[in-house]
Amino acid sequence: MTETDKTEAYIQKKKELLAQNADCGNSHYNLGVAYLSQRKWQEAEDEFFAAVESSPSLAEAYVQLGGIRMHQGDLEGCLFFNKKATETRPKFPIPYGNIGFVYLQLGEPEKALEPLLQALSLQPKFVQAHTTLASAYFALEQHDKCIDHCERALKIEPKFAPAYNNLALCYHEQGKHKLALENMDKAIQFGFEVNSDFQKMLEAHR
Repeated sequence: MTETDKTEAYIQKKKELLAQNADCGNSHYNLGVAYLSQRKWQEAEDEFFAAVESSPSLAEAYVQLGGIRMHQGDLEGCLFFNKKATETRPKFPIPYGNIGFVYLQLGEPEKALEPLLQALSLQPKFVQAHTTLASAYFALEQHDKCIDHCERALKIEPKFAPAYNNLALCYHEQGKHKLALENMDKAIQFGFEVNSDFQKMLEAHR
């Protein structure tokens, strides 16, 4: 059985469960996730809305709705649904991390700080939140704080390429070109697509 066949069988099973119990929020949520894996965005969205209607505390469904909005390029919609997730479950770290990321994408790094710090207070080993926070500090020219959070991320996940890229950017700004090159090389090694202009600029110092 192929992965596609397995997913179709899984979807059919969930539909059968929902035919017997249409108010099962978890079944709607799981069906939505299966549709996401097939890139069936509208079907997934319908199931996530059904999930929160049946189970209003299912914050994960709001996060998934935010993810769909992000995929569609609707940053404000992504922000809205992740805020709904924090209202639904205030101690769930993922939506706070997402809110910080969206503010960064909107060019408002100062607004990103509070939700990202909240995410990390709830989950200190949240690697993505450390790196997004580092990016916010870099945008605010607080390079020492950027470096600190990149190093914290790498203690948790030593191959997390975006953290190495942030370190390369910071060390370049500080004129520490050898360190910048070392971190750029690691970012590339672990799969990060470094900005070509930045790469050329650093290569000149090799």
